[in-house]
Amino acid sequence: DVKINDTVKVNLATGKIEDHIKFGVGNLVMVTAGRNLGRVGLLKHIEKHPGAADSVSVEDLAGQTFSTQIENIFSIGSGKKALVTLPRGAGIRLSIVEEKAQRERRANKA
Repeated sequence: DVKINDTVKVNLATGKIEDHIKFGVGNLVMVTAGRNLGRVGLLKHIEKHPGAADSVSVEDLAGQTFSTQIENIFSIGSGKKALVTLPRGAGIRLSIVEEKAQRERRANKA
């Protein structure tokens, strides 16, 4: 019952499938390629384009919406619960101003 774009969690020691996540709207996804590389968010909409690349709309945990090709994402959890450990910053892209303020706060602490 595993279909294309589904994610499979495999136990490397035994080689057995422990869990799988069906690909669909409402799942937590991570972007693995393109301009939005590393971002994490909820899959909001899938647009089918016959004869061209399908695209998806994703809303990150900060509420910003972005689009990417379906080939650039994979599911990492159902709902808002991730089956993997998220990267530092939880996959949220900061603006240049927010990034600078964060660097300054870190410099002031040291």
